[in-house]
Parts: sequence; structure tokens; C-alpha cells
Amino acid sequence: MNITILIGGEPIGVFKSPEAVIDEAVAAEQDGFGSAWCIHFSRGIDSLTMLAGAALRTSTIELGVGVVPTYPRHPVALAQAAATVQSLSGGRLVLGVGVSHRPVIEGMHGLDYSSQIGHLRDYLTVLDGMLGTGSVSFSGDHYRVEAAINVPGTSKPPIIVGGLAQAMCRLAGEKADGVTTWLAGPKSLEDVVVPAVNEGAESTGRPAPRVVAGIPVAVDDDPDRAGAAAAQTFGMYGNLVNYRRLFDREGVDGPADLVITGDSKTVRSRIQALFEAGATDVWAVPFDTGIGTDDTRNLLIELAGR
Repeated sequence: MNITILIGGEPIGVFKSPEAVIDEAVAAEQDGFGSAWCIHFSRGIDSLTMLAGAALRTSTIELGVGVVPTYPRHPVALAQAAATVQSLSGGRLVLGVGVSHRPVIEGMHGLDYSSQIGHLRDYLTVLDGMLGTGSVSFSGDHYRVEAAINVPGTSKPPIIVGGLAQAMCRLAGEKADGVTTWLAGPKSLEDVVVPAVNEGAESTGRPAPRVVAGIPVAVDDDPDRAGAAAAQTFGMYGNLVNYRRLFDREGVDGPADLVITGDSKTVRSRIQALFEAGATDVWAVPFDTGIGTDDTRNLLIELAGR
């Protein structure tokens, strides 16, 4: 099982210092995880700056970010930052990008949120070229770029697209190295995400894509306590249009119905179900239901060591 562990606390509403998140990356490597990912939350720390610090204090663990919103950051600027982290880490970065959500892009940044697929297609073209060869000459509907960078010691990191809908996942297969989801259950993975990303990859002859399923996890055999904690911790996702579509597809009322909770046997089985639905990696986000997260982390360490 390819188990990725969360570092940082933004998905569970906890804001940590860069130093604390770097310490978590070090601990994840020591605990035997092969991969540790943070998120890039627009109101939190800068993920790539923090991962640069983590790169210097670790040696083997993959360091990923899911996902950097594309609209606020020009692809040349993002390529420059990512290439620097890739050099510092010795090739251990996975770069996640995505279009984020309308309230973030329009409401917070004041940017136009139209034509998400067209925007991201152009964005990935520029980003892939900059990270692959160090230079791009491109004129599209959304970006017109003549640029080059030179970062000694770097290499091209995998690019993963945040997606839930069919069109976005297909684009991830066409133009990137895979897709990462959040709160998607086996039904969405099997019916939408995996077929679409594979179709996209096959259409352009790219290698088999990576499918990273991000999901909250808590070992707790009290369903009422776990459900109440999940509803409180992840309830905000019920207010976002993209996730409402996901919940409708899954046939559930909200995020509390998709998080993985239960005793260790149940949690193990539900994580396995994500792999059986086509996930190549499960990005586990431990959350506290009121009894701490030690049992959850210990189970994830066990699964990661398999």
C-alpha cells in the first residue's frame, strides 16, 4: 500500500508554523512513510517555501504539495520555485496544481475564474515545458510566454492535478502525471476519476497516471463520536459547489459520510477499497475525534510498511 501522510494541519483547521510542519516531515521519514504531502492553503504558509526547508532536513521521503492554486501564481514563477525545491530535495518533489474554487479565486484574489479547463490546459503547457526543458515559447488563449530558467541540479518533478470532475481528470491524464482527489470515495474513483485520467493519458501516449486519493482517517470505534467530529472538522466542504457535486455522485449528504472512521479493521478495509477502486496512493489525513490520533497514525505506519 502506498500510504502518503499529511504534514501540516490546514485540512483539519489547524494552522502550524513552518518549523512545526518541517518537524512533521522529519518524523514521517523516521516512521517509515515513503511520502509526505502538505496542502497549499491560500490563507496559510507557502507550501513550496516550507518544503524547501523540509528537503534540507530529510533525505529519502517524497515531498508533495496538493495543490498550488494556478490563477494567483504565474506558471513561470511556479516553475522557478518548484525547480528550486526539486534541486534542494535531490529530486523528491511532487508538484500538485489545481484551479481551486470560485470563492478563493474571485472572492479572495479578485481574479477571473472563467474557462477553468482552458486556463489549466495553457497553464500545464507552460509549466511542463519550463520544468522539462527550462524554456518555453508559447502563445495560447490564457498565457503568452517567452521565458527560460536555469536552476542547477534540478530535474523535472511529477505534476499532479487536483480534480474531481471527468473533464478535469481527463486533462490531468493528457497534460500531467496524474490526479489527486479529496474526499472522493470508491464510487467516484471507479466510475469517474480513474477512467477519465486513464483515457487522457492513453490519448496522448503518456505513462500510466498516478491517482492519489486524499481522505480523512480516524481510528475510533464510536460511530457517533467519530461522525460528530467529522461533521465539525470537514463541514466547510459542504458549502463548495465542486464538493456538492461529489456528494451527489456518491449518494451521501456531506463530508462526514465519506471520511474513513471505525475500528482498525474497518479503517484498514475502507483504505483497501480505495486501492481496489483504482487509487495508486492513499493520502491519509489523520483527524482527532476526541481520543487523539495515536491509534490512527500507528495503523497508517503499519500499512505504509507493507
